[in-house]
Amino acid sequence: MMKYIQYDPAYLLLEDGLFFEGKAIGKRGTTTGELCFNTSMMGYQEVFTDPSYYGQILIETHTHVGNYGVHAAEYESMSAKISGLIVRNFARLHSRGNASESLDSFLRHNSVVGISNIDTRKLVTHIRDKGAMNGIISSEISSPKKLAKLLSQCPPMEGLELSTKVSTVQPYFHGSPMSKYRVAVLDVGIKNNILDCLAKRGCYLKVFPATTSYEELKAFDPHGYFISNGPGDPAAMPYAVKTVKQILEADTPLFGICLGHQILALANGVSTYKMHHGHRGANHPVKNLLTGKSEITSQNHGFGVNKEEIENSDRVVVTHVNLNDNSIEGIRIRNKQAFSVQFHPEASPGPHDSHYLFDDFIRMMEESKELAV
Repeated sequence: MMKYIQYDPAYLLLEDGLFFEGKAIGKRGTTTGELCFNTSMMGYQEVFTDPSYYGQILIETHTHVGNYGVHAAEYESMSAKISGLIVRNFARLHSRGNASESLDSFLRHNSVVGISNIDTRKLVTHIRDKGAMNGIISSEISSPKKLAKLLSQCPPMEGLELSTKVSTVQPYFHGSPMSKYRVAVLDVGIKNNILDCLAKRGCYLKVFPATTSYEELKAFDPHGYFISNGPGDPAAMPYAVKTVKQILEADTPLFGICLGHQILALANGVSTYKMHHGHRGANHPVKNLLTGKSEITSQNHGFGVNKEEIENSDRVVVTHVNLNDNSIEGIRIRNKQAFSVQFHPEASPGPHDSHYLFDDFIRMMEESKELAV
């Protein structure tokens, strides 16, 4: 005879008053953050450990989450970075034999508070219509009035500097010291697979904390610089913008992804803005204006770069655009060895349409070395 399992209740309140009741998953407790949704059908572990999600409550649009458990080799950072998790159907048991643990166990070990068994279609449609907003999940408090009081203390994402919350504290190395190229990496929230993609292409990486000065980066004597992805508002990071400006002045090869893309734009006089509800998923179509080809990309950003300012700039050239909303997805700097993209070419488990961007960076460093000889 099957034993009936009693699940703890959990509650979700949005800042505009929309209220849901569901079942508790992960750690029992209360959490707040900006609500965002991801449309990927797989790769939830990579998403949960992506530092770019720091400070956000994630909604998974796929109807079943947790089916294949968690594998330690698939972390994008040392731990979960999401503030909370919202799903429709949660698999407390998993089918993958070599999984390290269940997703529920992973969430508990990483102190992630979550809720399941709610209408995620209704919730996502609401956010798409109304825009990104803060929310609160609790398996301790059921009163909407008490939840609203706690939620009012959660700051908006706009204006938040979060990279120093997730960046490495001390510099470290990645890859082989015998590699052909040395790359200084400014870690403003980097994913592990970015480092792997560079190391596989012959790069020896020294990863530096977010607030590292240009002088300290330069002391590594790198052939190129990489500015990583990360969380928060890029306009709240003048320290990183200053560093990128100095790299541009030295005209050493530079490549940026996601937050690194936004910082490169800011360093060239182009402002950033808070998007209505952001781009997050593994199926976003992007057109490469240099080749005329389209690419399916993985994305995770809630801020964008100002299209009108770029089109009026004599320094910034657009290389990629989003085919859904025509937003800017890639730029290069005129007469400089610098380029960036808003999307994630390193995406794991995929898609891999844009891996060529790492090869472009390698080629740029190689040509720069040849010019220096």
